[in-house]
Amino acid sequence: MNELGHPAGLDARTSAAPRDLSSLLEALRATAAQRDREGGHAAREKQWIADAGLLTLAVPREFGGAGAAWPQIYETIRAIARVDSALAHLLGFQCLQVVSVDLWGNQAQRARYLRGTVEARWWWGNAVNPLDTRLIASATQDGGFRLNGQKGFCSGTRGSQMMTVSAHDPQTGKPIFAVVPTARDGITVNEDWDPIGQRQTDSGSVSFAQVKIEAEEVLHRSENPPTPRATLRTLVAQQVLVNLFVGIAQGALEEARRYVTQNGKPWINSGVEKATDDPYLIARFGEMRLQTIGAEALAGRAAQALDAAWQKGASLTAEERAHVALATSEAKILAHRAALDVSQNLFDACGARATHAPLALDRFWRNARVHTLHDPLDYRVRDVGRYALNGTLPDVSLYT
Repeated sequence: MNELGHPAGLDARTSAAPRDLSSLLEALRATAAQRDREGGHAAREKQWIADAGLLTLAVPREFGGAGAAWPQIYETIRAIARVDSALAHLLGFQCLQVVSVDLWGNQAQRARYLRGTVEARWWWGNAVNPLDTRLIASATQDGGFRLNGQKGFCSGTRGSQMMTVSAHDPQTGKPIFAVVPTARDGITVNEDWDPIGQRQTDSGSVSFAQVKIEAEEVLHRSENPPTPRATLRTLVAQQVLVNLFVGIAQGALEEARRYVTQNGKPWINSGVEKATDDPYLIARFGEMRLQTIGAEALAGRAAQALDAAWQKGASLTAEERAHVALATSEAKILAHRAALDVSQNLFDACGARATHAPLALDRFWRNARVHTLHDPLDYRVRDVGRYALNGTLPDVSLYT
């Protein structure tokens, strides 16, 4: 593999793999419980996602990509999250890094990196987290930078060919953003990701030692006020999480239904012969479904709002962008709650035998719990409440 990630030697695309979304979902579900227990890097499954043609969903058609609308992209992420939210996260963040280049890059950078994603089928990693200022960018005389330090929560970097990165520039006191090949000298992707859930998102830390960033690799200088369209990246990221949560709730509900219909036994005082006729169990499934479809509806509404804003391009106003942020927060609140509640109620529906460790049915709750800690729910409820009471729209921030 060379620095830009072009394959050397045997072409991994020759391996047998599911080639459409339906067969991909079936294959991922078949191994999800085992892979959740083992953790580590899902190289084979990532190759399946690439072979299914999903890496270029967000690449504009002018560069050879699918140019899919946001509702379609999020429906795909949500479908994968039903069976494996860790790999759905990886696909979502693949789209996010593509968007970073599309929004922040100049025309030459867009052509180079977006077309390269199509032609070389690059997986992208994420080392963008402006709140983590441990990575320092020192300006060089040729307009580039040297990077030294570390970044945490770098989803998708292990096994990637390219990554986006943010670093703190002490001269300006602001972050710089750039694209860098993951294999560049001085970059070390650390295998230190070991959480209770989302165990295969490759979200460990990355260390940088005298890593050279060329001037033409710098995507965005933050001292220039960003346009409303440029700030849509934040909402793209937040809606990835929204749809991960919805997918987790849907997956937990489906696994609960499958378990009860195949293995459920009626309670001794129920007076019914089949568990599926138990009125309390029926009511529980009704409540779980209501939470799930409510969250799905708001996720779809938010995706439509984002897509409409995206299509406006440079004419997008700050107020229009703020309404997308509001819709995103509303969707995320419901999806957050649905993912936690449905994945917990799964066990009340299925009973004690469902806690058998090899089933790994707890993975839905663990995955939801890890991801719902991404940013505090209370501040989103505050933003929605301010709008409901005073008509105040959310401000642009790193999370809204």
